[in-house]
Amino acid sequence: MAKLEKTVSGNFDEILKRIEKGILEGSLTASLEDSSDFSDGDIRCSVRVFERYSAFGSNRVSLNVTLFLDSQGTIHLSAIAAGGSQAMVYKINTYGEETFLNKLKELV
Repeated sequence: MAKLEKTVSGNFDEILKRIEKGILEGSLTASLEDSSDFSDGDIRCSVRVFERYSAFGSNRVSLNVTLFLDSQGTIHLSAIAAGGSQAMVYKINTYGEETFLNKLKELV
């Protein structure tokens, strides 16, 4: 599993659109599997689950992205990639997860 947590600056909607577009255009096999959006006044939370095929590992990898806008206007990003290992007990190949997460790092 690969994880990224950081605070980002900018417009919440623009950041979310940039992430969606960048992930989907960053791989021929990328797809948006599902999404969820919540708000309570100025507080917002958006969750996106992406998936793509990892040729290196011959499997599918998921990327879960959460954007959270708190009451002070700070945008928090949490992203977790999973599913890239082929082993049964220990994770041997996490290259696909790291590559998927690196694409997100380029976007934010």
